[in-house]
Formats: sequence, C-alpha cells, structure tokens
Amino acid sequence: MSKQLACRVEDLDLGSALRVDLEQSDGTKHAFAIVRNEDGDVYAIDDTCTHDEVSLSEGEIDGCTIECWAHGSRFDLHTGAPSGPPAITPVNTYPTSVVDGRIFVDVDAPMSPTKENA
Repeated sequence: MSKQLACRVEDLDLGSALRVDLEQSDGTKHAFAIVRNEDGDVYAIDDTCTHDEVSLSEGEIDGCTIECWAHGSRFDLHTGAPSGPPAITPVNTYPTSVVDGRIFVDVDAPMSPTKENA
C-alpha cells in the first residue's frame, strides 16, 4: 500500500473538491479529486471524467456524488459508478484515511465497479 499525503482537512470546505497530483509506485503522476461532502466525509477519485477530459474536482458535490461541470454526468463517490450518460465508464475510487487533520490516499489501491451503465 502506498498512502500519500493529499492535503489537510482544513484545505477543503464542506461540499468541495480539490485536485491533487500524486505519484504512484510506478513513478507516474496521477490526478486525484479529493472530495469532502456536506457531512464531512472524505473521498478520493480519479480527477478526469471518463466521458471527456474534464477535471471532476471543478464539479458540484451533491451528497455522495460529484457532477462533471461540462456535460452533467454524476459519479458515485463510494463506487465511482456514473449515474447515466453521457458517461458510461466508472472512475476509480481510492481508500482514504484522516490522521491528525491530514488526508491520506492509497494511490496504488484503485477500487472500481465491474459494471458499466449501458
């Protein structure tokens, strides 16, 4: 497991997201959206929408979903599954932990649903 410091909890207002670039164990840089929903829960997902090359961290948070600002696809923050077109491919989600106000992401442990919306 490769947990990396993404940001501090105080860097994220409730209902907001932040793009962070972290390095995976193979040396590649990867963009993550670190999300803190209105309940204060923290999530990490791929930052790029699977429908188009758009940053999800610029989208709107609603409960446990994030909406792509460009075309309206919503992704579940728990599973990465899209709610419907135009996106049909899920984004990866990643385990997070909060220690002493710091948010860590296990950048090498992507979790994604096996099914796609048709």
